[in-house]
Amino acid sequence: MNRKKIVYSICIDDIHRVAAQELGRDLTETEIFEISNKIGDYIDWYQAIENAIADCRVPA
Repeated sequence: MNRKKIVYSICIDDIHRVAAQELGRDLTETEIFEISNKIGDYIDWYQAIENAIADCRVPA
């Protein structure tokens, strides 16, 4: 198994969809750039993986 394979990602269309719902408008390229650089700061990757392991009932 390729240990470097990406298992989850967020695309620009995802960002646009949320902006349309929350702001009622499209984002500028500058806004997309700034947001895309910050998204990772708000995702607790460790907790997300830990929750998925528990959800899948992976034995210890």
